[in-house]
Amino acid sequence: MAQSEAAMENALIKQLTQDISQWTYRKDIVDEDSLWANFRKKLNQNNLAVLDGTPITDVEFSQIQQYMLDVAKSPYKAALWLAGENGEAIIPLTREDAAKGTIHLMAISNREIAGGRSSYEIINQFVSSKLDEDDRERRFDVTLLINGLPMIHIELKNQDHPFMDAFRQIKKYSLEGKFRGLFGMVQMFVVSNGSNTRYIAADTGSSLNEKFLTTWVNKKNEPVENYLEFAKEVLRIPEAHEMIGHYSVVDSERHKLILLRPYQVHAIEAVKRASANQESGFVWHTTGSGKTLTSYTVAKNLILIPNVDKTIFLIDRKDLDQQTSISFKAYAENDIIDVDETDNTHDLLTKLKSKDRVVIVTTIQKLQKIMKTYNREDKKDSPTTKRLHGLCIAFVVDECHRTVTPDTQRELQKFFMNSLWYGFTGTPIFEENQRQRKGDLARTTEGLYGPCLHNYTIKEALNNKAVLGFQIDYKDSISKDKLIEIGTALQVASEDDMANMEADKLEEKVLSAYYKSNGRDIYDNDEHRKGVVEYIVNKAAGKFRLNAPQGEAYEAILTVPSIEIAQKYYQLFKEFIAEGKVSAAIKAKCMDFPKIAITYTVTENDENSIGNQQAMKESLADYNQMFGTNFALDSLPAYNTNLNDRLARKKGRYQQRKEQLDIVIVVDRLLTGFDAPPCAILFVDRPPMAPQNLIQAFSRTNRIFDKAKRYGMIVIFQRSAQFQTAVDGALLLYSNGGTKEVSAPTFEEIEAEFKEALAELRSIAPTPEAADSFHDDVSSMQKFAKAFQKVDRLSGELQVYQEWEDKDLSDYGLVREELTDYGGKYQNVIEELRKPKPDQPPVTVDVGYELENISSVTIDYRYIVSLIQHYMPSEDELVVEPIEDEGIDKHIDKLRETNPALANVISGFWEDMKKDPMKYRGLDAMSIIETRIEEIIKNQIDNFAKEWCTQKKDVIAILNTFKKGDSISMVTDYESYSKTHEGVSKLKYNRRAKDAVVELVEKIRPLREK
Repeated sequence: MAQSEAAMENALIKQLTQDISQWTYRKDIVDEDSLWANFRKKLNQNNLAVLDGTPITDVEFSQIQQYMLDVAKSPYKAALWLAGENGEAIIPLTREDAAKGTIHLMAISNREIAGGRSSYEIINQFVSSKLDEDDRERRFDVTLLINGLPMIHIELKNQDHPFMDAFRQIKKYSLEGKFRGLFGMVQMFVVSNGSNTRYIAADTGSSLNEKFLTTWVNKKNEPVENYLEFAKEVLRIPEAHEMIGHYSVVDSERHKLILLRPYQVHAIEAVKRASANQESGFVWHTTGSGKTLTSYTVAKNLILIPNVDKTIFLIDRKDLDQQTSISFKAYAENDIIDVDETDNTHDLLTKLKSKDRVVIVTTIQKLQKIMKTYNREDKKDSPTTKRLHGLCIAFVVDECHRTVTPDTQRELQKFFMNSLWYGFTGTPIFEENQRQRKGDLARTTEGLYGPCLHNYTIKEALNNKAVLGFQIDYKDSISKDKLIEIGTALQVASEDDMANMEADKLEEKVLSAYYKSNGRDIYDNDEHRKGVVEYIVNKAAGKFRLNAPQGEAYEAILTVPSIEIAQKYYQLFKEFIAEGKVSAAIKAKCMDFPKIAITYTVTENDENSIGNQQAMKESLADYNQMFGTNFALDSLPAYNTNLNDRLARKKGRYQQRKEQLDIVIVVDRLLTGFDAPPCAILFVDRPPMAPQNLIQAFSRTNRIFDKAKRYGMIVIFQRSAQFQTAVDGALLLYSNGGTKEVSAPTFEEIEAEFKEALAELRSIAPTPEAADSFHDDVSSMQKFAKAFQKVDRLSGELQVYQEWEDKDLSDYGLVREELTDYGGKYQNVIEELRKPKPDQPPVTVDVGYELENISSVTIDYRYIVSLIQHYMPSEDELVVEPIEDEGIDKHIDKLRETNPALANVISGFWEDMKKDPMKYRGLDAMSIIETRIEEIIKNQIDNFAKEWCTQKKDVIAILNTFKKGDSISMVTDYESYSKTHEGVSKLKYNRRAKDAVVELVEKIRPLREK
């Protein structure tokens, strides 16, 4: 028998309160009044000196409450305040006694972890009160308070339920406005069913995304699932406070709080241990796992170590317009880190000479200028030189091989003699792929930085769902028979010998002979390139997910071997579109597909500079016309930044279809250090790269984005056998010996699974109508729901393979209309399972599963609201542009066809928002719309109860439980009704009241079924 939730709570509290200097259980804190009273007590205790013997008065505490309510409006705003100045969150207070002026109270300090003025308390069964008489009280399971402020909230379900039920409960409570007051300060949610435990950074209810639920792993990268084991590793003191104080980052660009993943925490701890022993080293974290965030937090934490004078995060000048620098600025805006972007080395020198212990983000080029100056004979013995030589500097280097070469590092080490080096890479250089020899300079990552301090390979990242695997398709235009034919003509070897050669060796020999004979690569011709364009535009719709809601399709990178070939491809795409070769089927899915851009480095004085500049001018003109921008050659860095932002879609405006790109053509740009989760496809028409470059390029596609994105999709258009060998070698090298887990299953494997799943569904319900017979049979309903979910998931997965181009669901005896009918029955079954009955067996099916191949109102509603949210001004925006988006109006009109009541609510808010956007600055669109819906429902219930002289609680009970065919029971007051309705008999009254309540149910149901 599963342990009860109450027993789980008690076990967790016992776990966290045992031993000294741990959490203190406070069973007396059960509601808002007692929570505020406790916070007031903490402020008085922790600020004795500044209060100067006069405790906080009632009037003053009212002022504090108003301040805290403003701070706690959203988890992001709360995180900004908690980051504070130098890690201290301060409350300004004007004393009631005017002579005492304004003082500043310390509320919480991230510099006083497990000591100082920090206190740690645990509460449970806190009652979040009703907002009004029609609202419901909610009880929270377990909450951890630091200095009286709720920081970590834990919801538990017993093992009869999936942990996702606890997550959905948190979302529900958030949308209901239950995380208000001091509970608006919560920074971390934990959900568990005892056996499976996850954590996630706090966010508004509409923005909480299950994709970012994280499993904790220990130092060996082994998952920690049991909730009590999780508590030991994460929720004890000091670990819990460190997670909130040291291992969280506020992203000012996306207005999000980020909690580090466990492998990032372990890496930071490993670097801290190494620095304490004056040792250098490198961190190997697979590409896509958040290295920039890890390296940023390492830099931030290193400066807290007493023997480190400065931390320098090194970037190369050419990366200033790249995402690394942009991300750092977004993280550092509310932190102790100083991003140095000036061209003036004097500012950098001033920071280096000062005694302030700070983190500086700067370029190698600026440091080299300083070194050149102070290496001169006349400066060698100056106080400044001695100061610089004596500094203990910790250098942190993201993408460490691209940023710092061995000779540059040696130059820096000679000057900064007391330096530590910490490199971060997703693709270390090993002996197998070491650099070419250059004197005694380091040739491997270990030689350059020291030992590997922590590793987290792609295999482990896949297991923890931190990144996606790769689905690799080979679409070579030259078959083996064609190679043998060419090889025979070129006298490479006899036909029989070539037939028996390994495929990659055959390719290598024949293609090499072809190049020697013809002076060009065999794939360097327009016939081949036109075939590639045809495939990308007309045969890859499933990969782009063009049938997704507007703005949610994926994007792709096409990488080629040279700028010249990139330009040829750009022209061929333009011609293909201009000549009307985009198929009708593609246009039906997405009218303006494909939108193309190109990016490459434009030089001034090279042989091809003039031609490249002219070609870039033309492509910039196309881009400007497409998006209403105004870029020119002299603003290429700004163009590249805009292109990066457009592809990343992290800013609201780029989540609209009209602002999106489909394909960007590159040589090497964007293939390292570029993070764009909507990028799901890499098209490759170039020879295989070195192992580290190949994995870097592939990893542009495997960021987690949405539920439908299961793999990073790679399509190879040339040298398929050589590529296969190169890919296998690279994956073996960078996954610690495991390639099977990294690569997607073959089409044949997924097809076999789909056939089996479909057969299982047919055995449970031979036709959609057969599901109607499952009424009240929970076991059969669950079997049907699980079987249909599997069919839905696998049918979606099949459609991204190239083999699907010549297939359809009907090939498996299933037509689209029948799948839709099954989907309708599935939705009915899920609604039944959501309403547990007495003595019902546990529901083990995921009732929150979102269908991928069946359109539903839920997807449309949430999609529309998310689009509106993009236009909601953030807390720090002071000016907004006029809002124009006909797409949202069209989506609302489409929703109105199936759910006019819901569409009217959304439309009303959308019109209000357009008229006065600043009125909604920093607010959550979903919460506002949900509140409006609840107000409408409340008014309708009030009016009904008044008109029919019945009790509201009875009406609410009927609304929550009524199903077609149910008998209706409610208390009515015929005497009161008859006073205003003469001549109506009691019998008629009761019958009409029951008919009216059914009408009310039908009227309100569309507002609740979203």
